[in-house]
Amino acid sequence: MGQGRQGSGVPLPEQWGELPGPAGRQASGKAGVPGPAARQAESPRGAASPRTIGVVAPFLSGAFWGPVMIGIHASAQQRGHRTLVLRGTPSEVQAPSLAREQVDGWIVIIEYGGLEELARAGVPFITLGARPADIACPAVLPDNHGGVRSAVLHLIEHGHRRIAFVGHFDAYDVRERRDAYKDTLAEAGIPLDPDLVIPCDNNMYSGGRAAAPALLAQLPACTAAVFGTDKNALGMMSELKAAGVRIPEDFAIIGFDDVVEAQSADPPLTTVRQRFEMMGSAACDLIASMIGGEAFPAEGVRTANALILRSSCGCNVIQNFLDVEDAAPEEDAGRVVARQMVELLMLPRPLPPELPPAAVWPAVTRVVDMYFSVLRGAAPAPAAELERAYRQAVDITPDLGALLATARLLGQLPERRRAPLDAAARRRVDDFLELTRLAIARARLEAETRYLHQLGVLARTNYEVSFALLGGTEQEYRSLSWLETTTVVWGCLALWEDPAARTDLVVAGAYSRDGSPVPPDGSRCRLEAFPPAEMLPPSANDGTHMVMLLPIRSARRDWGILALVGSTIVAMTGDEGTVAIWGTLLGAALERDALLESLSAQHADLQKAYGIERALSETVRELGCPVIPLLPGVLLVPLVGMIDGDRARQVLEKVSEGVSRHGAFCVLLDLTGVPFVDAQVAHTLGMISRAAALLGARVYAVGVRPDIAMSLVDVDLGALATFSSLSAALRELAPAGGRARKARWGAR
Repeated sequence: MGQGRQGSGVPLPEQWGELPGPAGRQASGKAGVPGPAARQAESPRGAASPRTIGVVAPFLSGAFWGPVMIGIHASAQQRGHRTLVLRGTPSEVQAPSLAREQVDGWIVIIEYGGLEELARAGVPFITLGARPADIACPAVLPDNHGGVRSAVLHLIEHGHRRIAFVGHFDAYDVRERRDAYKDTLAEAGIPLDPDLVIPCDNNMYSGGRAAAPALLAQLPACTAAVFGTDKNALGMMSELKAAGVRIPEDFAIIGFDDVVEAQSADPPLTTVRQRFEMMGSAACDLIASMIGGEAFPAEGVRTANALILRSSCGCNVIQNFLDVEDAAPEEDAGRVVARQMVELLMLPRPLPPELPPAAVWPAVTRVVDMYFSVLRGAAPAPAAELERAYRQAVDITPDLGALLATARLLGQLPERRRAPLDAAARRRVDDFLELTRLAIARARLEAETRYLHQLGVLARTNYEVSFALLGGTEQEYRSLSWLETTTVVWGCLALWEDPAARTDLVVAGAYSRDGSPVPPDGSRCRLEAFPPAEMLPPSANDGTHMVMLLPIRSARRDWGILALVGSTIVAMTGDEGTVAIWGTLLGAALERDALLESLSAQHADLQKAYGIERALSETVRELGCPVIPLLPGVLLVPLVGMIDGDRARQVLEKVSEGVSRHGAFCVLLDLTGVPFVDAQVAHTLGMISRAAALLGARVYAVGVRPDIAMSLVDVDLGALATFSSLSAALRELAPAGGRARKARWGAR
């Protein structure tokens, strides 16, 4: 059944019992579950506010996170408490600030960034799945030591001595499991070989595959391995088989977790089963005890696990349970068998002694009665009744091995009780067992069909949500009308008033399926008071539905918070990230529209700037070639700015017109304000010089810098001459000098 670490002093939830101190508590059938009077206890905030369990988790989906959430919510429901889940780490969701005025105690799962702020706030909190090194608080952890110890000892019983341990040692749980592996080898007198402690990059399939070369290098001397997680083990198994290693003939494998894929692996994976929902339930019980002022284990609790034997280690059945000899008296046989059948389905959770089997599996006594009736010669049991009974069993566990073990238990009962059957009785029992196995197969198939239907609905829902968020209008996705295609009954989108400060939220949209009130668009809400408790639907306040807060972020910005309430949100977190994907898509939609708005504003600014530039260009063009009568017969044309081809033609026209109008004999082109004269413009100046000469005037370039002079080389400038400055030109063209120059020009 799983056991706590020897000498650890950390109790399992069902072993809390009477704890030291004045508020000691007597264990009941479900540890930590109070009676009706205790469930009505007021929250510290007053009678109008139900107690709220806050959960901070970086993920809401997958084989671990989903069942943990389900366990927390189920336990909170039993207590009449509300569950409010924040997706992220404490620092990312600003715990305890976000929803501070509603949460009575916190459960922080795995990731602890920002836990110091939570500790300083003085609100009760615990951790789940790992224990922080520098902050003292109760923790809910699996019995990692006991689980790995049972796995290593089982391999030793099979005759293995060179046993490896493979895992992702950055994970707290896996480090505990590695230490338990080392302790168990020492306990068995087997020297530790450091080369057999093999690290993985992560806890997933890819981590196991990547570590395969290191393990293959230890074969064939190494004959077995315990893995930190099932997914590491399953990833490794595919690589070992591809390398020609036979499992378990050449190499035995035991995992840890008992994920769904472990049952259908080839071969089925022997593993240490832990019930993640049991961890969630234990965490809720623990934090509720702290909130209520009850006694609780200061260090925390360890949840039970059990070694589930399948083919990958060399075993064929769940023999460790079925091999226990039945010594119950005849009159108690039915009750004992019913209890054993329920315990098979509940592994590793025990059935409390005072709890009748029918409280867990209502039809179990009927199945046992049908079996004993057939044993006594009665007519065969109705197949439809057996199928109805095993539909209930499938709801307790989907593990096909455990379900079939109940039929195997019945088949072995005569031998276990040392009461062999005659041929006729054996035939009747075999027929009954065949009907039972058929009922199990049909019930299991029905459950799989329902699951596939749910996946189909989920896929369609995700498609419609994705289409609405990525293809809809801003008004549509901000109004949350897209929630109509989901099972959510209430939602509220609130964006940060100041994304940098993140202190106040502004409601951007809200949705209500059941008619519950919603906050008006544009209304403001303090971070500590979000979501508005007075607006939440009754089903959230009484604990029926979970409240979930999703930070809405994109690569460039933290936008705000999306609050959701729904009947199946908890179950939906078991798929790979549905609700989290909604938040990601919503953040992408907000980012897209912000970018489009920014581009639209930039386009408008560019158009405005272009209009200004055009107007300025026209003005410059009008003023860019003024013809000034400087002296009798002398024109000054000051040029400023770049001279392109169009402006060069304009200068040519203006100079020709000025010479004709004023009867000028001299034109000064002042180039002091021209930043650059290229060969094309220099050629145009030559054209101006030649055109002026035809009209009887001479053109002088004034203020020619050395770099401009260099650009005039090898260009036909006609009679164009230069002055270094306007003052030099004036001295030369003063009345006396001007007459002499004019005479010289006329003589030509």
